[in-house]
Amino acid sequence: MSNMILTKTRLRAGIWEGILSGCSAPPNINVLHLDVAIAGITVRAVTETQGAYLVQIPVPSALLNDGVQTFVIQDASTGDTLGSFAVIAGSALDDDILSEISLLRAELDLLKRAFRRHCVETA
Repeated sequence: MSNMILTKTRLRAGIWEGILSGCSAPPNINVLHLDVAIAGITVRAVTETQGAYLVQIPVPSALLNDGVQTFVIQDASTGDTLGSFAVIAGSALDDDILSEISLLRAELDLLKRAFRRHCVETA
C-alpha cells in the first residue's frame, strides 16, 4: 500500500489539479476512464514542499457526455488507487435533482408539522 496522499485543488478550464504528497521519488501516474488510459498527464515537483507534486489531468471533451463520468487516478508502478473524480453533465440529471428537491420539501413539511404539534402539546 502506498503512503502517497492525493488532494484535489481545483478543476479549471478542463484540467483537474491536485497535490500528491508523501512521494519518495517522482510518481508515475495513470488515469483511467472506463478502463481506458487518459493521455497528457503532467506531474511537476512543488518547490516549497519536499515530496509533493502537482498533478494536472486534462479532461478530454470527447469524454464529457450526459450522466456521470468517473476518472480513476492510480499509481502506475503499484496499481494502487490514489483517488478519483467525477464530472456530471447533461439534462438527464435534471429530473433526478428535481425529484430529490421535492422529496426534501415533503420531509421538511412533515418535520414542520410535527414540531408545531409538539409546541402546541407542550405549551
